[in-house]
Amino acid sequence: MVFFLSLLLSACALPIADRSESSALDLDEAADTRLGQAIAPQLESYPGNSGIHTLANPRDAFAARVLLARAADRTLDVQYYIWHGDITGTLLLEELHTAAERGVRVRLLLDDNGTSGLDAELAALASHPSIEVRLFNPFVIRNPKWLGYLTDFSRANRRMHNKSFTADNQATIVGGRNIGDEYFGATAGVLFADLDVLAIGPVVPEVSSDFDRYWASASAYPIEQLLPAASDADLRELERRALKLENDQAATDYVKAVSESDFVRQLLSGALEFDWARTRMVSDSPAKGLGRSEREDLLAYKLGEILGEPESRVALISPYFVPTRAGVDAFAALANKGIEVSILTNSLDATDVAAVHAGYAKRRKALLKAGIHLYEMRRLSPDVERNQSAGPFGSSGSSLHAKTFAVDGERLFVGSFNFDPRSINLNTELGFVIESPALSEKIHEAFEESIPLRAYEVRLTENGELYWIEHVDGDVIRHEQEPNTGFLQRTGIFLLSILPIEWLL
Repeated sequence: MVFFLSLLLSACALPIADRSESSALDLDEAADTRLGQAIAPQLESYPGNSGIHTLANPRDAFAARVLLARAADRTLDVQYYIWHGDITGTLLLEELHTAAERGVRVRLLLDDNGTSGLDAELAALASHPSIEVRLFNPFVIRNPKWLGYLTDFSRANRRMHNKSFTADNQATIVGGRNIGDEYFGATAGVLFADLDVLAIGPVVPEVSSDFDRYWASASAYPIEQLLPAASDADLRELERRALKLENDQAATDYVKAVSESDFVRQLLSGALEFDWARTRMVSDSPAKGLGRSEREDLLAYKLGEILGEPESRVALISPYFVPTRAGVDAFAALANKGIEVSILTNSLDATDVAAVHAGYAKRRKALLKAGIHLYEMRRLSPDVERNQSAGPFGSSGSSLHAKTFAVDGERLFVGSFNFDPRSINLNTELGFVIESPALSEKIHEAFEESIPLRAYEVRLTENGELYWIEHVDGDVIRHEQEPNTGFLQRTGIFLLSILPIEWLL
């Protein structure tokens, strides 16, 4: 039994068969779409630069995706790590279906680790003649998927963490958000709780080209090879579910956000405000998903080359921050040069992956001794539970999920990349390097103004012990232990910190 189960679980190593070829919409054809015609005059005014519009508000970020799907005339290319079958996830799936019904070609590429419970919906979508669905590094056993880790851990442990939503090869949304309710409202009102950017201009074809290479990669399996075929009735059921949700009280805020948003009208009329800047897309090679990429094809290597050596300031925001010993040495070297380094990550109370916090906590004292400023985001939504479909290495339910950093008030990165070994060595990632003093300065200013009011500042006593400073209604509260945590929780973190698992985090 064990032998045959192993054979079954290993079946995903078989070659991909009968896979169609496709590519992003040709730029000449894209120019004739509504988006293309609306964007062209702005691009002529800012040659060589891309227009960047930040999406920090969660409901705006949801509305932007819905309305961009509705504005598409020819193609939608959509790539995500996690897609939940909740309110926002179901509504967005139906938007893709609706777009396909009017003739838009839809390509949906999802990491299979983050699609738990969606097999029926995805198979139904794939039955539509204008929709293709592919799963990255898929599991043969659909439930429970974790069985796949037992016999093919080296592959299954590598996931596609990229996130992009591109319409007609003319506009794209890239950033930290996955698709699910917690990314579109669970932490509303928190600055940098999550961050996406809408981009137009020359960086968009870069995203489309990158999508094409992931779509055609050896890790992207057509869903028809993994699931039974669905019927038209299954597709109609998705319609009925979405319609029912739209009329549900729990979905009122999301539906209202779309109906009240002026996003597409402003975009199509040229009234939407953009920060125009030289912008470059950086991403990992999809071969990283199989452990076959070269060093120069990795996002971390490209980031280092593009950003260069900081001269005065570095501000880093990462929900999962595991610097490792090498990272501590690198940050310490910057501080020794007189460069101010400020870091915001999740507190133990806020994080949803305790092992990751353990990897960070063991390095805190060394970072502080080197002169690094450390802040830990408070858990501001105590009633939000982690969505289990995120998988063992998921990222949902925590207060902070944005991944961005700024250098010298001149340039910044926004994307899916966490500063941890998993993003560097295992998962594939995607993001933008934006040469915008205006946007970069906003991140630096947040560490001076907003972040100290919404996060704990971690400090060292003269004896080298940690303590936490919290600002509440004008009062300063000092915590001698990690705030809002218990003895057993802290003990568990300590025990995890001494295990040799840092490379997994």
